[in-house]
Amino acid sequence: MAGRRADDLEGDYAAAGFGGALGFGDAPALILVDFVMAYLEPSAPLYAGVEAEVAVAARLVAAARAAQLPVLFTRVEFTPGGADGGHFYRKVKALACLDRGSPLGNFPPALQPEPDDVVVTKQYASGFFGTSLASTLNAIGVDTLVITGLTTSGCVRATTLDALQHGFIPIVVSDACGDRDARVQEANLFDLQAKYADVMTSDVVLAKFAELAGKP
Repeated sequence: MAGRRADDLEGDYAAAGFGGALGFGDAPALILVDFVMAYLEPSAPLYAGVEAEVAVAARLVAAARAAQLPVLFTRVEFTPGGADGGHFYRKVKALACLDRGSPLGNFPPALQPEPDDVVVTKQYASGFFGTSLASTLNAIGVDTLVITGLTTSGCVRATTLDALQHGFIPIVVSDACGDRDARVQEANLFDLQAKYADVMTSDVVLAKFAELAGKP
């Protein structure tokens, strides 16, 4: 950033009017974006070393269920060969590991949907693109989407931006989202907080869920 001190990045953005707080609305839901084995199996091309984020997400799921909040999952599945993946499938060759029938598209044991949970199957980065997610959230009265998942620079970012553009308050849980590299993680969380979402730690979100669980 020419003419700016690199160590005052946050101050520069704040002075320019970025980074306002949205806060929780009245009706939050929790979404788990693409927590699938492709990112957790060391031999998979998409492996990202995000086991710690899975554990945090599992705590959030338990707390959301205790507060009787909606829990939603997304996953990616392609027609073998990628006919429904378009240029995205061509651009990222590793996506072939998510062809229909691959075990790498399965959810891990720690993050299994329950029968009443909504599972959104998609072919592109955003959980909203080409799916019924926005209609589902509107139908159940959700105004705030608490976002976790993989990866932060990809499907989490795309889902967050689309949540905002569809009229939902996006809250990204920083330690329940992961990426292949800490530098990419940090840069994307900074940008999301500055422009599109509130970025919070799981401790803050868990405290909010506990507060909601205690309400009659």
